[in-house]
Order: sequence, then C-alpha cells, then structure tokens
Amino acid sequence: MRHSRSPKVLTGPEGEPIPVVRLKHLGRWVLGALAVAVFVWFMNALIANPNINWGKVAEYLFFPKIIDGIWVTLMISVLATALGLILGVMLAVMRLAHNPVLNWFSTLYIWFFRGTPVLVQLIFWYNLAFLFPNLVLKIPFTNIGMMWDTNTVMTGFNAAMLGLGLNMAAYFAETVRAGIQAVDEGQSEAAYALGMTPGKRMRKIVLPQALRIIIPPTGNEFISMLKTTSLVYVVAGNDLMTNASQIYKQNNLIMELLIVASLWYMLMTAIATFFQAKLEAKFGRDAVRLVRPAGLAQRALDQKMAKLADPTDGAEASALEPASGDVATAGKELS
Repeated sequence: MRHSRSPKVLTGPEGEPIPVVRLKHLGRWVLGALAVAVFVWFMNALIANPNINWGKVAEYLFFPKIIDGIWVTLMISVLATALGLILGVMLAVMRLAHNPVLNWFSTLYIWFFRGTPVLVQLIFWYNLAFLFPNLVLKIPFTNIGMMWDTNTVMTGFNAAMLGLGLNMAAYFAETVRAGIQAVDEGQSEAAYALGMTPGKRMRKIVLPQALRIIIPPTGNEFISMLKTTSLVYVVAGNDLMTNASQIYKQNNLIMELLIVASLWYMLMTAIATFFQAKLEAKFGRDAVRLVRPAGLAQRALDQKMAKLADPTDGAEASALEPASGDVATAGKELS
C-alpha cells in the first residue's frame, strides 16, 4: 500500500480509499479525568477550608522577616553550592589520582558524608564547641597564632553553610568524576604525548570538556539545595523556614505560615528551574555527544605527526628523529 498526499487517507493497490479508524484511548481519558477530579477536589478542600485564614497568608507573604529569610536562604544556597563544587572538583581529581593515599582519602570522605544524614551534620557543626571550645590557628610547635571562641564563629548561618557545603561536595565529587571519565581517553594520551604535566592536562584539556557534562546536573543540585535549607531551622540559621517557624510559634498560625514558606520555595525553585533549562540548552547538546571530533591536544599532535611522516629527502628515519622536539614544541604552543 502507498500513502496519498493526505496523511489521513490511505489508498490500496488500485487506488481505492481505505478508511482509517483512529484508536479510542478510553483508558487514557479515564485516567486524565480522574487526575483532574482529584486535583479539583484537593484545591477545593484547601481553598475552601475554614481552618485556613487566607487573609493572614496574604498578610505574611511579604512580611519583612519572611523577606529577610528568603535572602538568607539564597545566600546559604549559593555559598554552599559554590563550596561544594570547589571541593567536589578536588575530591574527584583525588579519586582518579594514581596516588593511593589521595584516592583513599577521597573515597573515605565521600562515603562518610553520603552515609550520614544532613540533619545530623548540621547539628554536629552547630555544636562543635562541645568538642573544641576554641578554634586555634598557629604555627606548629610554637605559640604564634590566633584563637577564636567556637560559639562565636560557628553561628547558625556558618554552621548551615559549612554543613550543607561539605555534604554537597560528596555528591558533586561523583558528578565531576563521571564528567571527567566521560572525556575520551585519546585526549589525555595526546596531552601526555605533548609533554603536559598531569595538572596542566587536567586544567587545559580534560576539565574544559568535562564541564559540558558537569554543569547541567549542577542545576539539579542547586534546586535541591534550595529546599534542603529548610533543615537549617534546627540550628536557627535565620533562613526562610527558621523565620516562618519563629512567627507561627508566636501567633499559632502554623498552616498559614507553612503555606507562605511553601509558596516562596516554589517560586525560587521555578526560577532556578528556568535557568537550569537554559544551561541544559547551552551545554546539553555537547554533553550527549561523547564521541566528538579530536580535541585541541589531539589535533595538534596529529598535525605534527603528519608532517613528520612525510619525508622530504627520502630518509624517513632521519625525518622522525626530531619528533620529540616537535611534539614538545606543540605542547608549548598549546599551553
């Protein structure tokens, strides 16, 4: 059979029309109607509930203490994400290092911080003074240094930033490690052939390509961080949830203040999701193409080797003698 110009009409061998009967997805419509009915019922039960004072929700939606908590939540999220990303890159490089001590330390760190709850870690850092009443920074075996009172340093904000950042570093380390391992091994081999040190190879060749894979998931981690900051209320970090809980403990408007906090969390999440989509649109297409044309180091090496493989005086062996020098020169040009 062949299709006619109209996509809805099929013709047989002799040109006679064949009727097309669309499938009736009865189950799809039933499930859709059921989902809409449940949603309408829930919204009606929530909006028409006499136990919720929506006037108070509107009153506290832009309450100064709530707005202050939003800014603190954003600051904690940004700083903890930045701290986690920096430490995550370091841990990922250590995890892939040939040094067994660095590899073991990175593995132990990731196992510990991924194996303990975030809430426990926040409470631990906030009560660090029970272990170390004073924080001392001095030159070993001397009395030259500085000392701070731990309770003064480890405020709720600092404990939240430190606890969330160190915890996120363990998860970022696995994301960064996956991105580094996704880079074609030929890139590293070409960089080694050009005489690059491991550090320069990581900075110049591997990490710039791995970022295309690392950056999109970073948006997911930041969105998760926005909501995880709600745990900070246990250490009185003055974030959105902390301030909302302090207000409803005074006026007993528990549900109203929880709705206010939820609305702001959803708004922040929606904005972060929008920017995450922009990141994925920019980096995602390159990230999925793991098999890409040769990178900068590989192309430089291929060009040099192609010149060396073309003898000009008939003596191929003599033309290959300066190969190491030319490769080193290519490495200098690349760096």
